Amino acid sequence: MKAWQTIPIAECGEPLIALPTQPFAFTTPHLYVALGAPYGGRSPWMVRQGVLDALLQAQARLDSHRPGWQLQLFDAWRPVAVQAFMVWREFGLQTAAAGRSLSGCANPAELAAHDPALYATLAETVFMFWSPPSDDPLTPPPHSTGAALDLTLRDAAGQEVDMGCPIDEMSDRAWPDHYAGAMAPRLRAFHDNRVLLDEVMSAAGFRRHANEWWHFSLGDQMWAAASCETQAIYGGVT
Repeated sequence: MKAWQTIPIAECGEPLIALPTQPFAFTTPHLYVALGAPYGGRSPWMVRQGVLDALLQAQARLDSHRPGWQLQLFDAWRPVAVQAFMVWREFGLQTAAAGRSLSGCANPAELAAHDPALYATLAETVFMFWSPPSDDPLTPPPHSTGAALDLTLRDAAGQEVDMGCPIDEMSDRAWPDHYAGAMAPRLRAFHDNRVLLDEVMSAAGFRRHANEWWHFSLGDQMWAAASCETQAIYGGVT
């Protein structure tokens, strides 16, 4: 269990609502849908009302800094089943990269029972970035609350801005301040772009994941921990 998962949730009851097609940009096709993640026919492009309101504020602030630029959304609401699908996929990718095998296991629990040492090694890396796919109402994954977003920037020419590594890369390049000490202009630009994204999102009330430049949330347990709040207002949504 991560420390932020101990924060109590006082669910405010806001429903999930669809993200409007404007003024935002969207990464298409949605990667997890394209991979066959089990959304059960529902759209991933949903958030809580308060999150949408704040996201619109962030977009307006971005436009004031960089006219014509857009927040480009990569992912939003994620059912626990999708979280489990993506976490297990990452276990597989990390296992293959290490030249190992999952030995026919179908999920992390089976792997933990079959090869505890391999599971421990993989889990240490995977759960640095991905939240455990918990169906416990006290410890929902952030994306399963409708309060978390993965996003980047799109410039006025309609091009995705280079942030120094792609979303979901599991390396130290994902850390928000990885390029903070860079001197080369190209590398320094990566940091400046990340700072801009964080500034417009933070000004609207969002808080960024400590290990991911692209992940922001508002109202969930991770947000509460980063904001020194005593409780979250958004729990899991099925």
